[in-house]
Amino acid sequence: MIIIGEKINGTIPSVKQAIAERNEEFIRNLALKQTEAGAHFLDVCASTAPEYEVETLIWLMNIVQDTVDTPLCIDSPNAAVIKEVFKHARRPGLINSVSEEGDKCELIFPLLEGTEWQVIALTCDNKGIPSDTETRVEITKRIVEKAQKHGITPDRIHLDPLVLALSADNKSLLNFTETLKLVKELYPTIKVTSGLSNISFGMPLRKVVNQGFLTIALYAGMDSAILDPTNRDMMATLMATEALLGRDRLCRNFANAFRKNKIGPIKE
Repeated sequence: MIIIGEKINGTIPSVKQAIAERNEEFIRNLALKQTEAGAHFLDVCASTAPEYEVETLIWLMNIVQDTVDTPLCIDSPNAAVIKEVFKHARRPGLINSVSEEGDKCELIFPLLEGTEWQVIALTCDNKGIPSDTETRVEITKRIVEKAQKHGITPDRIHLDPLVLALSADNKSLLNFTETLKLVKELYPTIKVTSGLSNISFGMPLRKVVNQGFLTIALYAGMDSAILDPTNRDMMATLMATEALLGRDRLCRNFANAFRKNKIGPIKE
């Protein structure tokens, strides 16, 4: 399971404040904690006013890269911003994201040609997020075809079928897993990812809903997720599910994480 740490994001009030105050120590601590908890990539998202986004994103990127070796997941809804800050990344990582909306693929894919960079691809277009699986699969095909023109193979793509809030769409999880199944049949090496907490918007006991979604999505074949690796309950759910699916020989990873006080009740 590929973990994309979600904590360095300006939409989170504490991070927004740290960005406004240029609190380097706060950002550095988030990078360290997520890396120590097992993140494979660290998402960095400014979420500031457009005129400050490039400057802020470069600031965040430099702090994280000065602190840990964990690859970045450069996150912006504006492809032009990603193109502007891309050269400040010191090692290949993950771009978040492209879609069939506007000219995002046309701006981002040339940057990744001839590199080891990976990319998150969203199943949406200029009409928004489709509610049916067929349209999501068709969008996936178009994105993969565009990527292949730049030598970007499906195994470098993390497809996000954009799970909707369960409170608004009762078949949200079912549509997600059906899209996953159909896409994997077309492109067996493609990775499928998700912004894990999206499914629980508007619901009570969000952590419980998120944990349930993670378990079912892993069973269905999800490869990566944007989540909080410092959330002990979430990581315990992830590791227990991997053990149950036969991916953890003799349950060693689960047992070692418990012994090292990474999951379960905090040992004083």
